[in-house]
Amino acid sequence: MSARTPRGSRLAGFGHYQPKRILTNEELAQTVDTSDEWIRTRTGIRERHIADSSETVASMATEAARMALEDAGLESVSLIVLASTTLVDRTPFTAARVADALGMPGPAVIDINTACSGFEHAVAIADLAISSGSAESALVIGAERLSDVTDWSDRRTCILTADGAGAAVLVASDEPKVSPVVWGSVPGMTNAVVIDGDPQVFSQDGQGIMRWALTKAASHVRRALEVAGVTIDDIDVVAFHQANLRLIEPLAKAVGATGKQIVIHDIEESGNTSAASVPLGLSKAWHRGELPRGGRALLFGFGGGFAFAGQVVTLPE
Repeated sequence: MSARTPRGSRLAGFGHYQPKRILTNEELAQTVDTSDEWIRTRTGIRERHIADSSETVASMATEAARMALEDAGLESVSLIVLASTTLVDRTPFTAARVADALGMPGPAVIDINTACSGFEHAVAIADLAISSGSAESALVIGAERLSDVTDWSDRRTCILTADGAGAAVLVASDEPKVSPVVWGSVPGMTNAVVIDGDPQVFSQDGQGIMRWALTKAASHVRRALEVAGVTIDDIDVVAFHQANLRLIEPLAKAVGATGKQIVIHDIEESGNTSAASVPLGLSKAWHRGELPRGGRALLFGFGGGFAFAGQVVTLPE
């Protein structure tokens, strides 16, 4: 007879890492036809962090993971799920490199690529593994080096992209503190976000994504609340993919956020970091003491694929 498996998982800690170099709007305006006002009014971004040659996806992920483990009071986990759309090597995959860098004894290691919804997908995978008894604890990491695939002469995209990593630790819990995920895709928008060519370059249908986010995304976010058995009034923190401030605020309003909730606006100082954006914003706010311990956070990511995913989680206590 098998041992009783845990009923669910809970968050136990957060961590993040951002490159030291900060690229401001004023600096970008020296190389492309743009301005601080033009960028702010269209995206909300003031500045972004750009990695140097020593700051790889693996090294940034490792530092974010190290911080999350310390926050959770752990030295090792039984599973690492790393989400990124900017990995260079096919193998060794980056989750394994993180495990090695942290000196872990032998966790299961998985890389996934669902672009901007990667962190939410990774949380779901870790929660399912823990809930089934296949893991007792997990590191979930979103890490990106989008500067590698940015066309720095294209003002439509170079103003958006940035580098960084965010991480969270999940552990087994008798009472589930991570709700079932609501996830899916929009096949007709498969090419809305693309990284291709030689060399590979990021491009997107910005208007198409904006239309989808403002007309379709809210129904999926409401479904995530419904599946979690809560309403928006039960939510303390709203953490959407940091794609554009003009998407974050209207989407929060569309699902009923009234100002009572803390809405993560990390895009203003971090830019768009794809899979890293939600954990990066959450971790920075958490470590600044801005988020309520034991509060409920609504997560939702969307983008390349075209994929989306979201769930409700309880913040560490």
